[in-house]
Amino acid sequence: MSRTIIRYAEGGTPRWGVQFGHLIAPLDVHAPSTGDLLSRHWDLLWAIAPENASVPLERVEVLSPVTQHQQFICQGVNYRSHIAESGLRLEDFPFNTIFTKAPSSITAADAPVVRPAHVQLLDYEIELGLVLRAPVPAGTMVGPGDLPRWLAGVTIVNDLSARDVQLPQGQFYKGKSYRGFGPVGPALVLLTPQEWARWPELHMRLSVNGQTRQDAYCAEMIHGPMATLTELAALQDLHPGDLIATGTPAGCAARAPGKLVMFILKHLMSDAGKWRAFIGKGRSNPAYLRPGDRISASIRTDDGAIDLGEQTTAITAP
Repeated sequence: MSRTIIRYAEGGTPRWGVQFGHLIAPLDVHAPSTGDLLSRHWDLLWAIAPENASVPLERVEVLSPVTQHQQFICQGVNYRSHIAESGLRLEDFPFNTIFTKAPSSITAADAPVVRPAHVQLLDYEIELGLVLRAPVPAGTMVGPGDLPRWLAGVTIVNDLSARDVQLPQGQFYKGKSYRGFGPVGPALVLLTPQEWARWPELHMRLSVNGQTRQDAYCAEMIHGPMATLTELAALQDLHPGDLIATGTPAGCAARAPGKLVMFILKHLMSDAGKWRAFIGKGRSNPAYLRPGDRISASIRTDDGAIDLGEQTTAITAP
């Protein structure tokens, strides 16, 4: 069965451990990064026994299981429902949309996130995060059953996005890379080969102030892990511990305007006017995140056999 890896601070010093229920089995390892842990101590992660668990989870500060030394690669428009709510057509996106977030945006699953003073349209995106186990050589073709060879496990990612920066400026990286815009965790859940076959069954849920906003299964993904790893291997180097966020389903605050509004925006307004109207309308949309809002995000199979835990993120003012 899966292994739940926790990175935590006790007395201010970051450490690694394996979680068993509400206790942590500390690992006596030197691993400054997630990649170091996975490449040097893989067997130990699976060998440590529940009897070694002695540290109460509530006594420690849980950190992101993906360190800021890793690449943070993302997929966009990768869920059919999200394409539809964005006013786009599936047939216009036959390709896998890839971009990156700054690794410095990574933060803990329960860390407060500051909404920058100039950002008014702060949005949420729950995503399944894939964490690399091994370097993927250039030209690798990832076939059925190969995921356990290249991937270590899965985690929860919230791809927080400043829509009033991302969309008017056409800059995904800038709009999604502010510090704190990448809550990851609380755990990195290592999967067995049998469990990797169940990734489409993972059920993603996100709520804001107790109101459900996103609720979907990973089976809705258009470009799955196998295809994405194959494509990325043809583009760039991938390293142990690197993080791939696989896209979000419907339910985001940003929505496509109606057909009449779209016609006016397209034919009767300049680009500058269009984006002024977009931001002005967005300011009255209560779905965008504001200081004081609390986000809860979870990913698990319906039978509970694979459970990635829960994120609890508070949005704060500068």
